[in-house]
Amino acid sequence: MMTRRTALITGGARRVGKAIAIALAEQGFDIALHYNQSSHEAVKTAEEAKKYGVSAKLYQANLAQPEECKDLIERISRENDLAVLVNSAAVFPEADSIMDGLADWDSVMNLNLRAPLELSKAFVDNTPISGHIINILDARVNRPAGDHLVYRLSKSGLWHLTESLAQDLAPNIQVNGLALGAIMPPPGASQDHFDRMAEKIPLARTGSPKAVGEAVAFLVGQEFITGVVLPIDGGEFL
Repeated sequence: MMTRRTALITGGARRVGKAIAIALAEQGFDIALHYNQSSHEAVKTAEEAKKYGVSAKLYQANLAQPEECKDLIERISRENDLAVLVNSAAVFPEADSIMDGLADWDSVMNLNLRAPLELSKAFVDNTPISGHIINILDARVNRPAGDHLVYRLSKSGLWHLTESLAQDLAPNIQVNGLALGAIMPPPGASQDHFDRMAEKIPLARTGSPKAVGEAVAFLVGQEFITGVVLPIDGGEFL
């Protein structure tokens, strides 16, 4: 008989997703760890999660393919009491200019925006009583800028989706988001450049993946919070 709650973390093998998986394992959740290509990192993260006395199972899927989103949830639900969905998987394309970004439109929108919606729908269909959905957002997307337009649009859409789902899925499902600031250097960025970002942050330091994991653990422990996007940015975007 299934009694322990399971949390699915998409993109949970490394970076922020890994920190979320470990934080939820610390809270006693069994972990369903999704990955696409990062199989080696996924195995290591699962082993680390198991140190907290929980199970950690690996699930491969390409979430840019909509049909794989529903299949992923159904596979997990058949053998777990799925109670938490964390939409952490995302792509940050290299294209910086507006025109160059158009080439990435489908792949970015499918993974960053459509996949969370497809997963949320399947989660609701397979969650019998109540649950939590946490969407990982970007604190920068509501500030005008010309760089990484398609990425910004996808995360801005996910922000609005978070608020809409919170209304639509209440009272059984709570939907919240985290808007991340300077947590980790983007792929390809130097550590020195990232460290200099602290000069613009009121708390005078950059964040850490652990802070994100702790915030997710906080939200899934609340019974009266929904529709909130919590900034994890050190006050950078006040």
